[in-house]
Amino acid sequence: MKYLSTRDNSLKKSFNEILYQGLSKDGGLYLPVEWPTINIDNLENKSYEEVALEIIFPFVKENFTRSDLQKILKESYTNFRHEKKAPVKELQTNKYILELIYGPTYAFKDYALQFLGKLFSNSLNVNPKKLTVLGATSGDTGSAAIHAFKTNQDINVFILHPHGKVSPIQQKQMTTIDEENIFNIAIEGNFDDCQNIVKTLFVDDEIQNKTSLTAINSINWARLIAQVVYYFWSHLQIKNKDINFIVPSGNFGNIFSAYVAKQMGLPIKRLHVATNKNDILKSILTHGQMSKKIVSQTYSPSMDIQISSNFERQMFESFDRDSHQVKNAFDEFHKTGNYLFSSQVINNFKKIYDASSIDDDETLDTISKVFEKYNYLSDPHTATGLKLLMDKNDDETWVSLACAHPAKFNLAVEKAINKTTDIPKELSNLFDKREKLTILPNNAKEVKNYLLQNI
Repeated sequence: MKYLSTRDNSLKKSFNEILYQGLSKDGGLYLPVEWPTINIDNLENKSYEEVALEIIFPFVKENFTRSDLQKILKESYTNFRHEKKAPVKELQTNKYILELIYGPTYAFKDYALQFLGKLFSNSLNVNPKKLTVLGATSGDTGSAAIHAFKTNQDINVFILHPHGKVSPIQQKQMTTIDEENIFNIAIEGNFDDCQNIVKTLFVDDEIQNKTSLTAINSINWARLIAQVVYYFWSHLQIKNKDINFIVPSGNFGNIFSAYVAKQMGLPIKRLHVATNKNDILKSILTHGQMSKKIVSQTYSPSMDIQISSNFERQMFESFDRDSHQVKNAFDEFHKTGNYLFSSQVINNFKKIYDASSIDDDETLDTISKVFEKYNYLSDPHTATGLKLLMDKNDDETWVSLACAHPAKFNLAVEKAINKTTDIPKELSNLFDKREKLTILPNNAKEVKNYLLQNI
């Protein structure tokens, strides 16, 4: 399997070459030259790890043996809190929730980042070197990455998050880790600012010459292939022929993983993007309008994003894999703050995706109604999808993704249901621990200097 860039479709790199890079030097994101296909019948009666082996191996087989990958996957999911790893819960006929809340940090990001952590460790055992992990987070990616890499002293981890714009528990999960290789940076800005700084530093020659800079955001292809697994896994649990997914989405990585599953042969009919009031994805998918807007702070902070990095991968696909069109689109977008897709491309989007958004009041109302009707408690991100699930026709099978444990956003949840919620001991204990973080301005040069001083 070879990999190209969304901004240079002539590239043909190996998985090992793209594993640490994340972002291509031309500024594009990596994708496989072709999609492998999976015979779903061959996945029956397998465990989560065994299904993961069949899904992921075609993407990495040039650089990893099946036995090596099998060992990595077994280690990745050992500490998950449910025997099924990602169980499907039926709310009513043909309406399901895929629960992705059983990893070490109680969020769906664990399913990819635990795998990425073990993948890096295995690779470093074969080719020893020091790595510098750099990532931006709107909340859950940071804590999941820190927990995945905190015991590996060959990897320094720098995580940028928007200062004061993540939930208290999300912040504590990141900043109470005391290992010397963990560096938390609170940026005086929003998530898009953090993400822009990361992208700027990944193409900075001075940093790249001094360290092996490595991506853990969903711009890293290895993260997305790990997420593909649970779409197949949910289908195997439900066993209906055709399936539809509702995916709460901010950075588009999780729902693009569903698109990959569809390309690999999973019988997905529709994908529905659920967003909060920061609705650039809805604007693009329904009207073809990509515009820079001011980010609003909401009860679902992990989705407080306006520039969705992974949407570039879908643009590449919808432009018939023409990297020149992708590059021209971003040139215009960065120059003017706007880009309007052609009617042909908009129709391409609509063949695959639907999109909708809800505001904070609707989010709290959904949490309350679902709790009252089904005795099911959801976090605010999950609620953006459950609002849609409740409105869907019962004649088709719909699965909505549960993104995080509700306790991680207990203030909003308690406001919705008007009562206190139980917080797992691992999360409640965080408030007794000392925090370690550095506050920096929204300035790539200052962050660069901080990295160079600490690598």
